[in-house]
Amino acid sequence: MTLKNDYWQRHIAPSLAVLAADASDQLAWAREHQVRTVAIAEEVEFSVQLAEGIAGQSTFEPEALQDLKAVGRLLDEMDLRCRTDWWADALATHASWGEVRTLARQILIVRMGEWRQPLPRRVQPQHVYD
Repeated sequence: MTLKNDYWQRHIAPSLAVLAADASDQLAWAREHQVRTVAIAEEVEFSVQLAEGIAGQSTFEPEALQDLKAVGRLLDEMDLRCRTDWWADALATHASWGEVRTLARQILIVRMGEWRQPLPRRVQPQHVYD
């Protein structure tokens, strides 16, 4: 496995799978893993940085990169970095999550041909974000 493919499989794709999931699946996953909203924002920011790096090597489609950057902008507009609440609560309060979901699905379709992907089982330990 190349390093570029490793970035996709280990970091970007799992983040997008969570963002692309149906709202009910996102809520269940967020509650199960007790994920804070800021952790989601940081994960997307990290994914954008990785995607920019591999896009520069022509291994990440320009359209997918633009969509991923748009996801990052939407999260910035929701000001998630200042939010210490649980992601499950934030999902219910921001209408922009629907747009984030659509963009994440588009990226997965371009990259994988299908947006429905298994949700990751592991997340960063919560104390990292507390």
